[in-house]
Amino acid sequence: MENYNQTSTYFTLLGLFPPSRIGLFVFILIILNFLMALIGNLSMIFLIFLDNHLHTPMYFLLSQLSFMDLNYISTIVPKMAFNYLFGNNSISFIACGVQSFFFLTLAGAEALLLASMAYDRYVAICLPLHYPIRMRKSVCLLMIVGAWIMGSINSCAHTAYALNIPYCRSRVINHFFCDVPAMLTLACMNTWVYEYTVFASTTFFLVLPFIGITCSYGRFLLAVYRMPSSEGRKKAYSTCSTHLTVVTFYYAPFAYTYLRPRASRSPTEDKVLAVFYTIITPMLNPVIYSLRNKEVMGALMRIKKSLLNCR
Repeated sequence: MENYNQTSTYFTLLGLFPPSRIGLFVFILIILNFLMALIGNLSMIFLIFLDNHLHTPMYFLLSQLSFMDLNYISTIVPKMAFNYLFGNNSISFIACGVQSFFFLTLAGAEALLLASMAYDRYVAICLPLHYPIRMRKSVCLLMIVGAWIMGSINSCAHTAYALNIPYCRSRVINHFFCDVPAMLTLACMNTWVYEYTVFASTTFFLVLPFIGITCSYGRFLLAVYRMPSSEGRKKAYSTCSTHLTVVTFYYAPFAYTYLRPRASRSPTEDKVLAVFYTIITPMLNPVIYSLRNKEVMGALMRIKKSLLNCR
C-alpha cells in the first residue's frame, strides 16, 4: 500500500514546449494556430448562418463541424498556454477529468460527423435524384445528435474509468493535456482490460468510419470518372480532395496513436501526433473549406457587398 498516494488531488502536465527559445517559438506558432482556428471557425458559423444560399445539408453539417472544432481546440490550448506562461503545470483531479471528458466527446463526435459529411458528398454525386430525401434536414439533425450522443457515451465510460482507478505516487502526466492513455501509465493496477476497451472504441470511432469514407469515395471517384463534363469532374475532384485532406490529418495520427500497443508507444511521439488532431486540424478545416469552395467565397462577397451598401 505504500506505493499508493490517493491524498493528492492534482496532476502535473509536462507540457509540449521545452524551456528554450525553440519552445517559445513553438508556443507562438501554437497560439497563432489557435487564433486562426477561432477566427476561421467563428467566421464559418456566422457566414453559414447569415447567407441563405448556404442553408443546405452540406453546410449545415459544416457549421456543426466548425462548432465542434471551436470547442475542441478551446478544450486543450488555453490551459496549455496558461501552464507555459505562468510556469504552473498542475491541474486538479476534477479539472483533468472535465478536460478529458470534453476532449473525448468532441473527438468522437467529430470523427462520426466527418463520416456523415462523406456520406453527404456520396449521395450528392452518386445518387443526386435521392439527395432531397436521403439528406433532408431531419436526417442531418439525426446524424449530428447521434454523433454527440455516441461521443458523450464513449467519453463518460473512459473518463469514469480514469477517475476511479488507483494512481501511484507519481502524478506526472507526460503530455500537454489529460489524455486517458497517458494517465493510465501512472496506474497502480493492470489495465489490460481497459486497453482492449480503447482498441474497441478506436475501431468504432475511427476505423469503421474511415472504412465507410473509403468506400464512399471509391464510389464517388468512379461516378466522377464517368462524368461527361470536365468542369464537373474538376469541381468534384476538388471537393473530394478537400474532404480527404481533413480526413487524413484527423484520422491517421489519431488511429496510429490509439491502436498501437502500450509497449510500443512513445510519450514524445504521442504528443507530436496529438498536435495534428487537436490543434492543426481545427485550424485547417475552415481554411480548406472556405478558400477552396466557390460557394463559400461567393457568400463572403455577398455579405461584404451588403455591409458596404448599409454604409
